Amino acid sequence: MQKELTYNDVRAQRAAGQATPAAPTNRTTPQTPAPAPAKQATISVLLADDHNVVREGLRLLLESADDIQVVGEVENGRLAVQKTKELKPDVVVLDLAMPNLNGLEATRQILKDEPNTKVLILSSYSDDERVQQLVEEGAIGYLVKQTAATALLKAIREAKKGNAYFSPSISKRLLDQMRETFANGGVVRKKGNSLTTRESEVLQLIAEGYANKQIAAELGISIKTVEKHRQQVMNKLNIHDVAGLTRHAIAKGVVVPVQETM
Repeated sequence: MQKELTYNDVRAQRAAGQATPAAPTNRTTPQTPAPAPAKQATISVLLADDHNVVREGLRLLLESADDIQVVGEVENGRLAVQKTKELKPDVVVLDLAMPNLNGLEATRQILKDEPNTKVLILSSYSDDERVQQLVEEGAIGYLVKQTAATALLKAIREAKKGNAYFSPSISKRLLDQMRETFANGGVVRKKGNSLTTRESEVLQLIAEGYANKQIAAELGISIKTVEKHRQQVMNKLNIHDVAGLTRHAIAKGVVVPVQETM
C-alpha cells in the first residue's frame, strides 16, 4: 500500500531534486472515436429527351439513388450541347431522335467541347448502323428504352468510372461484329464521303421542314452559307430534291417520321 505523502515529504523531495509522483487516478484513457465513413461522391447527370413524360420518369428514377443528382433537363440536342457547356455534368443521358439536333450530332459536339463528360445513349432505336456511328463518335454506352431501371443506374455509375456499358442485345452484336472483323483479317468499315457537323445540322433542319431563312436563324449563319451547305449535302449524297433528302434523313434516323393522328 502506497504511503500518503505529507507536506514535509513533498518539500524534502523538491529539495533533493526529485519529481513529485503523480496522484493515482481511476479515470480510463478516452478512446479515439472511429472515423466516419467517407461520403460517396455524387454523379451529376443531364437528361436530354424530347418527351416530357420520359424525362420526368427518368428524373424520378435517378433521384431515388443516393449517389446520382439530376442537374438539368433539356428537350433537344442543341440545348443538350449548350447545357453541357454550362453545367459540365459527369454523364449526359441522351435520346437519339430529337428535334433541331439529333443525338448523333449532339454527341459529336458535346464530346468535342467537353471531352471529360460521358455520353450515354438511351433510345428506342438500336440498329447496328446507329450503334456503330455512336460508338465511333465516342458514346460510352448505348441502352434501349426497354432496359430495366437497375441497368440504367448501373450504366451511369460505370460511365462515370470511364467504363463502357451496353444493353445485352447490343453487346452481343458488337462482339459478333468484332469477331467478324478479326476473321476478315482486321479490315474495318471505312467511312464514306460523310457529312460535316454543320452539313448534318442543315440536313436535319431541311428534313424537319425549315426554310433557308429559318435554318440561318436557327444556326446563326447567313442564308448564303446555308445555301452553300445545302448544295454540299446534295452533292455528297447525290440527292437533289427536298423530298429525297427527307427520305434519306428518315432512313438514317436523323429525323423521325411524324405519325399521323386520327
